[in-house]
Amino acid sequence: MSRTQVILDCDPGHDDALAITLALARPELEVLGITTVGGNAGLVNTTRNALRVLALLDRPDIPVAAGSDHPLTRVLETAPEVHGVSGLDGADLPEPLSAARPEHAVEFLRATLAAAPAPVTLIPTGPLTNIALLLRTYPEIAAKIANISLMGGSMGAGNWTPAAEFNIWVDPEAARIVYRSGLPITMHGLDVTHKALMGLPEVDRLRALGTRPGNVFADLLLFFTKFHLERYGTADTPIHDAVAVAHVALPGMVTTQRYHVDVAVDDDICRGRTVVDHRGQPGATPNVDVAVDIDRGAFTELMIEAIASFR
Repeated sequence: MSRTQVILDCDPGHDDALAITLALARPELEVLGITTVGGNAGLVNTTRNALRVLALLDRPDIPVAAGSDHPLTRVLETAPEVHGVSGLDGADLPEPLSAARPEHAVEFLRATLAAAPAPVTLIPTGPLTNIALLLRTYPEIAAKIANISLMGGSMGAGNWTPAAEFNIWVDPEAARIVYRSGLPITMHGLDVTHKALMGLPEVDRLRALGTRPGNVFADLLLFFTKFHLERYGTADTPIHDAVAVAHVALPGMVTTQRYHVDVAVDDDICRGRTVVDHRGQPGATPNVDVAVDIDRGAFTELMIEAIASFR
């Protein structure tokens, strides 16, 4: 079977950890590496979290490269109220079995893309700082990017402000560079990720696996469900980042529509808003495949199956 080569760019994060797990579990995907960025937590923690997840899954062979610790032009703001101070609170993960690579994530991305025999799919699930820096520093490498399947944005309301989803809000300047790059992009925003839910029944199913990964992810999911119960009144928890992976592994699970999308960068109430042209205004050429629906049942089973594949 032909496998799609991918690189994950992430800020683990509970749902990033699940995205990593899904990517490594799926036979359709070959993970060339993981790059990290400051987002849900600071860069030191997001990098350590990526290494700890790989240790949990017994995959220390996957290279990890740390990237930018702050947005292009702004001070980093993190989300400890969502993911805890570490970025991955709620479970006892193992210590890393490997170290991060010495080079910056942008250099790792450039070298890995250049060496790949065919264009590679990028799956960013955090702020888009590393991807924007790559495109700005090495514009010629865009030819080695097959597409960008990202988690971020929204067609409607945000989750960090009324207008903006967190990943885009953290570094809207980087997001604008990526969205205006001309590369094939699929945006998995809140409109679809809020339909990709797991909750307390899934916590029980993960514990019933009787494995360390099952118990760790049950604990992580329970921490995540408690936050959503307190904030939104429901224990059904969106597994945002794994949707971007599922779309690449199993095309058809996510339904998309093509629109013109741009990003608001001004420091006002609309900072970080992904402005989606629903009406097809003259001159606004569609540039993004926007996810609008997902098969929730199939997605939930996909996640349980992925975690169950690790012992």
